[in-house]
Amino acid sequence: MLPWAAAALLLALSSIGFQLGRRRAFVSVGGQTRQLHSLPGYHGLFVGLGAFLPGAVALLVGIFVVRSMPSDTSRDVIWAAIAAATFAAAAIGLAWAQRHISAQFRARNAVERAVMVLLIVCSLLSILTTVGIVLSLVFEALRFFAKVSPIEFLFGLQWSPQMAIRADQVGQTGAFGAVPVFAGTLLITVIAMVVAVPIGLMAAIYLSDYAGKRVRNWAKPLIEILAGIPTVVYGFFAALTVAPLVRGAGAAIGLDVASESALAAGLVMGVMIIPFISSLSDDVMNAVPQSLRDGAYALGATKSETIRQVVVPAALPGIMGGVLLAVSRAIGETMIVVMAAGLTARLTANPLEAVTTVTVQIVTLLVGDQEFDSPKTLAAFALGLVLFVVTLILNIVALHIVKKYREQYE
Repeated sequence: MLPWAAAALLLALSSIGFQLGRRRAFVSVGGQTRQLHSLPGYHGLFVGLGAFLPGAVALLVGIFVVRSMPSDTSRDVIWAAIAAATFAAAAIGLAWAQRHISAQFRARNAVERAVMVLLIVCSLLSILTTVGIVLSLVFEALRFFAKVSPIEFLFGLQWSPQMAIRADQVGQTGAFGAVPVFAGTLLITVIAMVVAVPIGLMAAIYLSDYAGKRVRNWAKPLIEILAGIPTVVYGFFAALTVAPLVRGAGAAIGLDVASESALAAGLVMGVMIIPFISSLSDDVMNAVPQSLRDGAYALGATKSETIRQVVVPAALPGIMGGVLLAVSRAIGETMIVVMAAGLTARLTANPLEAVTTVTVQIVTLLVGDQEFDSPKTLAAFALGLVLFVVTLILNIVALHIVKKYREQYE
């Protein structure tokens, strides 16, 4: 309870500081209250922030100290000291801010500077988080590549990361050729995009240029519901409904379809990412100026010709952004692949066979009690690093496309 008590105490002092600072913008003359400053709220914010910021820093430092202590240490006294330190820091900050404020004080400028500093800190926090994630992947991947050749990992054709126990198993240190894993990821992503791009783009065209207002108001939210369904539900749907249908349809025409196939996973994944394409494309097409459409109509173009030759080219940067966002979403999907495509790392282009993806293998390698010094566990970080590089390249390509066509049509 002590951490929450310290936080509540900090908020109470900040609220008190806000009221005290706001009152300094008023003065009583002849029994009447006169406002000496046009922005009393900024005076209150200045004092409130003066109390909140030092107290928040003290509380965060205290939490960090407690987290770094051994678990068997009695923490009640330490939390009491942290609460007292938080109160003291907030009280000192409140007193300092209250002393420096007056009716003539330009509190707005000080508050704006404080807000700017806060925004800079939040931006740096996001950047540092990204840097930390990348560095953690790089360092662990380097440990993996010190034990397994990068050439074998990037160009090997057999993926069997379990460590061998007997001499007759696949290698004494496993087989870490990641080509089958990335081939499975690419196969399922291509199937998903073949389903999602045409349907999503045509849905966006219909909603933006053909559908009436009433139809659009209920059709677009219904399509976007697909993005809110948990992926485990899609996985159950793929495993229990789509996979048997695919297997039955294949058997009806004489094809041998595995019980878990890339086709079943890709079909369901394509349905899942339709809203990413349709919603973004619809918004971008609606943002195309009506004057462009009117100009095409004035030249004698039909509605379909206007959409093909004017609207879609003008909205192409946003459409490509939505498509690449959907690609990234498909690459990172796990549950649907686990439940509908299996765990078999197989180098094949046949969508009727079982395959696996990078994210599935990362989860598989890190499940359970694992030694982080073994190549089997470190392989997950190598896969994650390569996946990060691929996603980064996709983002760079998207930015290049957006820049190129935006210059052309703006």
